[in-house]
Parts: sequence; structure tokens; C-alpha cells
Amino acid sequence: QENPDRVLFLKYETMRADPLPYVKQLAEFMGYGFTAEEEEKGVVEKVVDLCSFETLKNLEGNKGEKERKDRYTIFPNSAYFRKGKVGDWQNYLTPEMAARIDGLMEEKFKDTGLLEHGKNDQ
Repeated sequence: QENPDRVLFLKYETMRADPLPYVKQLAEFMGYGFTAEEEEKGVVEKVVDLCSFETLKNLEGNKGEKERKDRYTIFPNSAYFRKGKVGDWQNYLTPEMAARIDGLMEEKFKDTGLLEHGKNDQ
């Protein structure tokens, strides 16, 4: 079924703070909501645990320095997983870099309404 007008906005920061309701919301949005029995059995919590940053970071395929070839360069797996902390980007980007990204986002997404969605949550 095609529904190009259906969009679910989720923010990393809010999901990270309290993932349970957002996992339930995402499942419902996708048409695979949890049953009362699944919720009682802790299935939602198990999904949250299996999808957690720590679990994904520690999967065997994501450990170590195995290399992945990118079109332009080679990155070790460790480059894809840092800390999973909200705001950690500030340890990697200068204020000038952040301003440049903000400017590009504004330029590329103006008139789409996408930037307005997150402003109320900040």
C-alpha cells in the first residue's frame, strides 16, 4: 500500500530518553502494533533491548576494526559507532562546522516543513 503523505517524525533525542512508547508508536505506524499479550510478556521491552545502541554496537559484525570499503575511502567499523549520546556531536564538530550543517539543512529543507517539526521539541 502506497501512502506518500504518511510520515512519522521521530527524534533521536526523544527516542533515546524514553524508547518504549516510540517503539510502540513505530510498530503501530508500520501496521504491526503489539498485541496486549505481547506487551504483557515484555516483547516491547525485548525489542527495545535488541535495538539498543549498546546491543547493536556489540554485535559481532560491528566489533573490531574490520574494514568496509566505501566508494571513496575505507572506514573501520568503530567509525560507525561512537557513544550514542545525545549532543556528543559537540565533541567532534566545531561551532563553525555545526553552523555550516545548520545552514545546509536550512537551504535544502526550507519550504518542506521538516525543519519546523523539531523546533517545538528543543
